[in-house]
Amino acid sequence: MERNNLYPIFLKTSKLSILIVGGGNVAEEKLTFLTKSSPDAKVTIVSPDFGVGTIALAKRHQVELIQDRYDKKYLRGKHFVIATTDKPEVNIEVYEDCREMDKLVNVADNPPYCDFYMGGIVTKGNVKVAISTNGKSPTTAKRLRQFFEEVIPEDINQMVLNLNAFRSTLKGDFEEKVEKMNEVTKSLLSSK
Repeated sequence: MERNNLYPIFLKTSKLSILIVGGGNVAEEKLTFLTKSSPDAKVTIVSPDFGVGTIALAKRHQVELIQDRYDKKYLRGKHFVIATTDKPEVNIEVYEDCREMDKLVNVADNPPYCDFYMGGIVTKGNVKVAISTNGKSPTTAKRLRQFFEEVIPEDINQMVLNLNAFRSTLKGDFEEKVEKMNEVTKSLLSSK
């Protein structure tokens, strides 16, 4: 059986610089995904043209728009890049430039040219669940996201805040705190 060897991480996008190459529908989709999960993400988009939706979304989130053709110079200072143009040769150029400059890159809808995928995300307050299908089925990730949005209770954030407050009252070393937190939360796993 094939397995998903991707390593999930949660990035502080307000402390990173992100570049999107392309300004059409796919750029809008990626920007929507990014800003929904991380409204304070620092994003720059470079493209000769921008769709109306991309412009509107960029204004709502203070995204920098640069009206120009892609050039390697736009990679300077960027931590990761998303290539979304409708020109495969430009997307491959972005990929190759990123490899040369040690930048993480995602070429939209082209898994061999991706260092990372943008999977499904469910957010409820401080709780965030990321879903990956290893790039095999975005539809499955979407359905799983919808499922988790329904089953994770709306008040889960209050539970997280309560447990955080309780944890701050605990004394002892790390292992003792973990043991106590495990004891307190064990009832969450018991079936009804």
